[in-house]
Amino acid sequence: MDKDKLYKLKSEAVHLKPIINIGKNGITDAAVEELKKQIKANRLVKVKMLKSAGMDARTLAQQVADATKTTLVEVKGNTVVLYR
Repeated sequence: MDKDKLYKLKSEAVHLKPIINIGKNGITDAAVEELKKQIKANRLVKVKMLKSAGMDARTLAQQVADATKTTLVEVKGNTVVLYR
């Protein structure tokens, strides 16, 4: 993905609210299915990784991106932006 597109996606994501929280249960099948639905509807989504998830946010974000077949746009603190 080129830098201009990435920059545009990041600026769009500023106004989004996280649609799902990933917590102590980690990446569940239900969470993946809900994310897939939201990504199909919105293309750009924000996900909140709770500290109770017990993993590094970047590692968890990459696992979510792999599970949902999306592009990891940004990891900022415990918030992740995904795009398809």
